[in-house]
Amino acid sequence: MPAVPQSQLGPTRAAEFARLGLGSVQREYPHLLQHVLDGPGDAQPPRALHPAFYGSYDWHSCVHQHWMLVRLVRVFPDLPQRDGIARVLRTHLTAEHLAAEAAYLATPGRETFERPYGWAWLLKLAQELRAYDPALAQNLAPLGAAIRAGFVRYLRTLPHPVRHGVHGNTAFALSFALNHARSVGDQELKLLCTSRAAAWFGHDADYPAHLEPGGEDFFSPALVEAGLMARLLPQPAFLKWFDRFLPRVARGEPANLLQPVTVADPADPRIGHLIGLNLNRAWVWRRLARILPAGDARIAVVEAAAESHFAAALPLLSETDFSRAHWLTTFAVYTLTE
Repeated sequence: MPAVPQSQLGPTRAAEFARLGLGSVQREYPHLLQHVLDGPGDAQPPRALHPAFYGSYDWHSCVHQHWMLVRLVRVFPDLPQRDGIARVLRTHLTAEHLAAEAAYLATPGRETFERPYGWAWLLKLAQELRAYDPALAQNLAPLGAAIRAGFVRYLRTLPHPVRHGVHGNTAFALSFALNHARSVGDQELKLLCTSRAAAWFGHDADYPAHLEPGGEDFFSPALVEAGLMARLLPQPAFLKWFDRFLPRVARGEPANLLQPVTVADPADPRIGHLIGLNLNRAWVWRRLARILPAGDARIAVVEAAAESHFAAALPLLSETDFSRAHWLTTFAVYTLTE
């Protein structure tokens, strides 16, 4: 994997995010537990059920906060929290703990646990760990293999894509699964991701952007789809697709995709999702700005949208409000380093 650029993150902000991430992944409570009880013996605390990913309020957030910690120490090898991150990763990501996580997923009735959002981030973590510590990546391999197999089953049977702006979004999951497949040379998963994405999204045109945003979105359905197609298609083919999908970007339309969303109550756990939405839009607009050809009139519009969305989100990241601190730093780091 190539070196990760330091981008606009900076060592001071990286250290702040690392400090928050370390606290988050080791904090068991409060916890929103997604857990099917088949009997009274199944009522267990988070750490007993998920010895690797018991923190950060919920399983998927704990996974992507681990990804963030690995990414930060890769971007900033001299990060003050470097040794603390290494200790936490070695403590959490043991072969025994990750075997327990895989066993949980294999238990009848739990096959869809955290599908597809948590699965996508687990594959992203696996990809990052391979560049950071192959031994930890090997510990994660059985869980990654189980999730990879689950993705194959899911994509073969899913009749229609999930297009809303929260955890089930198909385009987001496909983006991460496709990246994982390419990184390990998994031809079966890669072809499945590309064929399903092409069938589901390849003919979309004149996206109805007036439907966005939803009141609790943390993804833009339009932009995660565009980001997926940018990964899927060669540049000339993508540009033709994008011309059809959002045909009036050069004129500053649709304005509601190009202007940040107002977050009326950042401390509300659901309405606070909109902070993540601004970050998600920022990372996709940044990506699209790099894909557009030199001299394209849309570049200035898209770059301005990326910066304004990030600027709107950054002041709302909170270290005292756990409903925000347990996940939003991940989206910020992804925006600035991916």
